[in-house]
Amino acid sequence: MQSDATLFVVATPIGNLADMVPRAVDILQSVSVIAAEDTRHSRRLLDHFNIATRCVAYHDHSRAEDLAQLLARLAAGENIALISDAGTPLMSDPGYRLVDAALSAGYRVTPIPGACAAVAALSAAGMPTDRFTFEGFLPARGPARRQRLEELAGDVRTLIFYEAPHRLQETLDDMVAVFGAGRLAVLARELTKLHETIRRLPLGELRDWVASDANQRRGECVLIVHGATGSADLGAEAERTLRVLLEELPVKQAAALAARLTGARKNELYQLALGWKEE
Repeated sequence: MQSDATLFVVATPIGNLADMVPRAVDILQSVSVIAAEDTRHSRRLLDHFNIATRCVAYHDHSRAEDLAQLLARLAAGENIALISDAGTPLMSDPGYRLVDAALSAGYRVTPIPGACAAVAALSAAGMPTDRFTFEGFLPARGPARRQRLEELAGDVRTLIFYEAPHRLQETLDDMVAVFGAGRLAVLARELTKLHETIRRLPLGELRDWVASDANQRRGECVLIVHGATGSADLGAEAERTLRVLLEELPVKQAAALAARLTGARKNELYQLALGWKEE
């Protein structure tokens, strides 16, 4: 007979402990065990809220045996909570395999909503939110990172990335090279913490600002980039060519040459270039 136990996917604060929702505290106090990405890190949060529930480690490198033990607890009727180091589990955090296995085995999975750095940054970015894509972390190596950015260059949706602070400058350099210096972007750093920074600038200016201040290359970073503003019919290659030419030529001449090189329509390229200049 199938157990009616529940796996709770519990969001925790991304910095400010006051963002912990009361329901999350109740759930974490009531479950049999908490599966945490880093038990030592999470213990500080749990102690703050007087949560004495036992923690077990569950992360990207957990063994199949660890997953089986958690499923066995659900089979025995025990409720389990899944948390990550910060924010909403599974958002560029481990946990997918556990949720997938629990659902596949017929157990109930219930989310306990709360903080999420990507959504928090987007809400304060002042960019279109009707369509956006969460890309998580870009590849760490330069060639692979640039290739992924090139694949996204023509995407009209707002783009959301996480980035490690020690790679932030390199990533901004690549974004300028691929998306162009004029594409609007936001750096949201250390959200909800003491040194929270939210800065919106064209990519070229944002890159230079980060380069001039080492403090901006510390802490947790979210990068949000405005989607492509050109016609979807132009294609990413035409847009990239136009951006490069605009660095050296006037708008009219750049549009005409880009049209000859790519076969795209000159009038559409010209209007696209004007739109970028206005941004």
